[in-house]
Amino acid sequence: MANQHTSSSASQIAGELASASFEEIPALVARYADDPRSQVRKACERAERRHAKEEGERERVRGMYATMRDLGGSGVVVGVDEVGRGSVAGPLMVCAVCLPDEPIIWGLNDSKKLSAARRELLAEEIAEHAIAIGFGQVPAADIDSMGMAQALRCAVADAVADTGLTPDCVLMDGNPLHAVPGERDVVHGDATVACIAAASIVAKVTRDELMVELDAEYPGYHFAQSKGYASPEHIAAIKERGLTEQHRVSFCGNFLETASLF
Repeated sequence: MANQHTSSSASQIAGELASASFEEIPALVARYADDPRSQVRKACERAERRHAKEEGERERVRGMYATMRDLGGSGVVVGVDEVGRGSVAGPLMVCAVCLPDEPIIWGLNDSKKLSAARRELLAEEIAEHAIAIGFGQVPAADIDSMGMAQALRCAVADAVADTGLTPDCVLMDGNPLHAVPGERDVVHGDATVACIAAASIVAKVTRDELMVELDAEYPGYHFAQSKGYASPEHIAAIKERGLTEQHRVSFCGNFLETASLF
């Protein structure tokens, strides 16, 4: 029997399969399953592997949404995560996110497991679909005066309040803080709970953007590259130039015996 697909070159079909979306792949593979050409068969096999990998990834994300409901219950659930706890410059930032059950935001994960470009795309999706997003920040001087534990509690409370919601449950990454009513703490929650992962991503993207802005305000300290963490270049700049008002003096003793304020 003559092959019904001979009007399309094998390269054209391979290209169609390679560019197909997750949803399109099964129908295309079925359409070209009887094509005898080696290039088409291999393209179908690659597409099927890609589809299986993506299905596994989607199952992971569906599990994160299920865990969000299992832990948070059926009421208003807010996820919370922080970024900047271990940096030596810039604020501590906490983000709180309330996600609807639908639509699912594919690709949610711990922000540290994602590329910067992927985080930015996901942050846009989260902003588009979230029921509410809130932020809490504590600047360097306040971290020095109150200590990190109290700074975290203040930032978490501010972020949850900033959502404008009264959550029934606040799912928080890490260990207990006792910062807000309804708090439930989940170790590695940023990788296992949808709303915490969303908070992790938005907090990271927002603080990174802020550190880029501070880099322009305080040139020479490599804030854009280091994001305020103790990179070799950042440490060298502090030793050469002293501290700025964005630095946490209490965090800088390990690598600078005496530091003047910029």
